[in-house]
Amino acid sequence: MKIKQTEFVISAVGPSQFPEDGLPEVALAGRSNVGKSSLINKMLLRRNLARTSSQPGKTQTLNYYKINDDLYFVDFPGYGYARVSKTERQAWGKMIEQYLRDRDPLKLVLQLVDFRHPPSAEDQKMYQWLSHYEIPMCVVATKTDKVSRSQWPKHSKIIRQTLGMPGHVPLMLFSSETGQGRDELWSLIAQAAEIPSNDPSEPRNIMQETEDNG
Repeated sequence: MKIKQTEFVISAVGPSQFPEDGLPEVALAGRSNVGKSSLINKMLLRRNLARTSSQPGKTQTLNYYKINDDLYFVDFPGYGYARVSKTERQAWGKMIEQYLRDRDPLKLVLQLVDFRHPPSAEDQKMYQWLSHYEIPMCVVATKTDKVSRSQWPKHSKIIRQTLGMPGHVPLMLFSSETGQGRDELWSLIAQAAEIPSNDPSEPRNIMQETEDNG
């Protein structure tokens, strides 16, 4: 997908602040420090459009990024940060649950997990929740450049087994350092959001693509 224009729109604290233009939305969820900001910047070819919070896990907003007047990336607060209180975690959970269940423009959730480690208990809960409500999703394994390529099949298998992922749920391998997986992820997003990818060589049945795309 050719990126022509990107902009940060709003840090929304509730539905009253969500955009009302009806553009497709792709949400990003994951633990604090899993690399959501880095993924957004790499996908949009911007160095610092999305910035890492100085206090990981403390942000309680949904950050909207508009792309080409075609769609939004919606960056969720990071979960699993030890310093966040139980009350804050509950507030985060309610806000995210309301968005995921009620937001009509939502077309896809990208659940980010760290490729170096087995998915955490929080990762497993998020995956199970998305699966239960049949929300379209793709699991994105970040920081693949930190793992030797010979170990990719092993780590991919661990992620699928730990989360209980069936074969039809895509697992994308991604690196914000090398750009690994960027084109494949854009193809998947474009299909889910029904946006032309501007790429005549786009692979068929991209929603079926898994870790073999690397």
